[in-house]
Amino acid sequence: MTDPASAPYTPPRIWTWNKPSGGKFASINRPIAGPTHDKELPVGRHPLQLYSLATPNGVKVTVMLEELLARGHVGAEYDAWLIQIQEGDQFGSGFVAVNPNSKIPALLDRSTPAPTRVFESGAILVYLAEKFGELLPTEPSRRAACMSWLFWQMSSAPYLGGGFGHFYAYAPVKIEYAIDRFAMEVKRQLDVLDRHLADNEHMVGDTYTIADIAIWPWYGALSLGLLYDAGTFLQVEQYTHVRRWASMIAQRPAAQRGRRVNRTWGDPASQLRERHDASDFDAKSP
Repeated sequence: MTDPASAPYTPPRIWTWNKPSGGKFASINRPIAGPTHDKELPVGRHPLQLYSLATPNGVKVTVMLEELLARGHVGAEYDAWLIQIQEGDQFGSGFVAVNPNSKIPALLDRSTPAPTRVFESGAILVYLAEKFGELLPTEPSRRAACMSWLFWQMSSAPYLGGGFGHFYAYAPVKIEYAIDRFAMEVKRQLDVLDRHLADNEHMVGDTYTIADIAIWPWYGALSLGLLYDAGTFLQVEQYTHVRRWASMIAQRPAAQRGRRVNRTWGDPASQLRERHDASDFDAKSP
């Protein structure tokens, strides 16, 4: 691969896909949509069928579902099926039928007259919050604040994941300009959160909402040094209010359970490959 420092890249007049993109996810990156193979999705016995992986976006939804169950909503029982994105499961025909964007997570609600498909993690959180009447304020100004922070996360996370995370942790060549550019933006975002949380227990005052659930797997994990092994690089210890908030959520049993679901790496005790019943958390092995 060309060394960007010694031979600056000049974009061609027309871009063509004529070589692998390189890096950890090269085998699944492509400039076209649609299925690559026929594969039906499994279906369990619960109303909600989740197809996911315990990346930050996937964790949002499992934390939400576990929180709903903890609040007594039996209709939030779910089957969580593992989607191995590095093996291309998200390009199977069944998955694409639920999420044409071929990204996890994807949710199928079979409790409706016709099954309802929901994709994009933020949309899933809003759908579940409205379905069960939880974790989304109804008072107009507080609802607006919650939705604002939710959309802030959805628009900011690509800088952290596809931007900083990719170039810092996964790119086959370390490009100083790219890492500097995205590190700067990620630190600005952490500062945005830190200043807000200096005066608020949660993202919406003293109320735990889907805004917290959306932000925690990304910036909470980053502030605690659990994402991209980048805690020292980004000096996350300086964001004391974010770390206080992140540690507080990490103590919630629903957050602890949700973080385990569809997880296939790390400490075996932190993994639960698939979840089909609450008793699955009691298993001695993932």
